[in-house]
Amino acid sequence: MNVAAIFDIGKTNKKVFLFDENYKIVWEKSINLDETVDEDGFPCEDIEVLKNWVFERLSEIKTLTNYVLKAINFSTYGASFVYIDKEGKVLTPLYNYLKDYPEDLKNDFYKKYKGEEVFAVKTASPVLGSLNSGMQIYRFKEEKPDLFEKVKYCLHLPQFLSFLLTNEAYADITSVGCHTNLWNFKKMKYHKWLKSEGISVKIPPFHYGKDTIKSQDGLAVGAGLHDSSSAIIPYTINFTEPFVLLSTGTWSISLNPFNNKPLTFEELQHDCLCYLQYTEKPVKAARLFSGNEHEIQTKRLAEHFNVPVDMFKDVYFDKNVVSNLRALNFQIIYPKKYNFDILKECPFQKRELSIFKSYETAYHQLMLDLVEQQVFSTNLVIRNSPVKKIFVDGGFSKNSIFMNLLAEAFPDVEVYAASMAQASALGAALAIHQNWNPKPIQNDLIDLKFYKH
Repeated sequence: MNVAAIFDIGKTNKKVFLFDENYKIVWEKSINLDETVDEDGFPCEDIEVLKNWVFERLSEIKTLTNYVLKAINFSTYGASFVYIDKEGKVLTPLYNYLKDYPEDLKNDFYKKYKGEEVFAVKTASPVLGSLNSGMQIYRFKEEKPDLFEKVKYCLHLPQFLSFLLTNEAYADITSVGCHTNLWNFKKMKYHKWLKSEGISVKIPPFHYGKDTIKSQDGLAVGAGLHDSSSAIIPYTINFTEPFVLLSTGTWSISLNPFNNKPLTFEELQHDCLCYLQYTEKPVKAARLFSGNEHEIQTKRLAEHFNVPVDMFKDVYFDKNVVSNLRALNFQIIYPKKYNFDILKECPFQKRELSIFKSYETAYHQLMLDLVEQQVFSTNLVIRNSPVKKIFVDGGFSKNSIFMNLLAEAFPDVEVYAASMAQASALGAALAIHQNWNPKPIQNDLIDLKFYKH
């Protein structure tokens, strides 16, 4: 059977899938690769090890006799640059976007370019240090000018992996258009600082996400996509009515492809971003660190009640527990005023665990608090747009308490738990559909479960 191979490279998990022409996964492999450190001793991706793993998996796929490989594409985490010289040799470690950014360098940069507020609004990029991948290039140029001279191209990670197979260097709009400080959203072109700093000559031309590059052995190879933008592709293909996708994991990200109002500085301060889809349409997004918070608080609960850490998996939505908790807190459904920033701090952090008589009750309160944060965050991207549905995918979509409370908090919108195997890998396969797959895309790629309010 004809297949497309998709490499889905997360920060911890590296996976490769073979999709058949009906977009079913017919073969997969995954691995956690050990990190290395950069010259400052900061942990980072080992680009050599990753490169070898990709080539090994490709050789393995080519030996599988029941599959005919037609196409390859990549979806990887964002905010990571690989710098290559004119021979295609990698010049530096793959610096980690969690690395602290030198304060003085950051201040100089923003002072030079009209200050944080003006710059952040123009580039739809909250001030995030190394997470703004353009700032990594700026730092490299300032701190190691001689080595920077040797750079032929700065490639985001998905485009570097594509380059390994095609020897052609490209940029991709989903990687550039995501809190990178590189793109001027008002003018829909690169921000002029790249030219003034002599960087724009080291950025390769754009390649459209739906087009492929033909490699030596006749394979259609995509230029690669940023995983957050890739994950939304199956939804935009299947649903035309306005929706928000709430993608949950360590971060819960509310993505609204139907809100093209420019970001305000206030929204940027609330961790709103703008992503560009592979079709170049903007997606307004709001981030909340709620998967991480859930992990911290469930550990705290497990210690207090002396139960296993994953006890929450056996707790199901109980209407009575919720109404008792609400009565206890005199809590009208939403929104309540807090004397702290509810998007930065979960109210549950301040709660005394001794007031809860059981683990189940305490866990329901944690979910009430997390959903309250979620409503604030999601409302930032729903505002002023005609959204009719919310699709929740990832970890929280399987949590009955979260789903029921969310449905109740949005009475005018239909709320669904959506499940689909490997959204970002599937998106990368669908993006290049026309180049490898003669069949029409079927409309049952996503399983939906409706939650009544």
